[in-house]
Amino acid sequence: MNITEQLNTINDYYAPKIIGEVNDVFIKLVKIQGNKVPWHHHKNEDELFLIIKGALLFEIENQEPFTMKKGDLFIVKKGISHKVSSKNECHIMLIENKSTLHTGEVVNEITKPIKNQI
Repeated sequence: MNITEQLNTINDYYAPKIIGEVNDVFIKLVKIQGNKVPWHHHKNEDELFLIIKGALLFEIENQEPFTMKKGDLFIVKKGISHKVSSKNECHIMLIENKSTLHTGEVVNEITKPIKNQI
């Protein structure tokens, strides 16, 4: 599998695509641009972000925001409220438990159920 080829099949922002699975974990790719991801948390799951292209502004409760760039990896621990945004197109790999809802328990215009991520 080629990650760039997989990213080329994603036409919409904020639409995670499952590209594989390892045991009880999904490997997803997503493109974002803008500020539509709501503040949310994952009650029982950690979430891994790997930046493939672009820059991602990462905000975490009670901490200073920081910017992730190509090649940067960050793990959000369960229960930590966070949100991400990007001025320009950003390509991200997410590694999440299969039970992880990508906007936590918050439902908004970008929320996609797992069946729409396959």
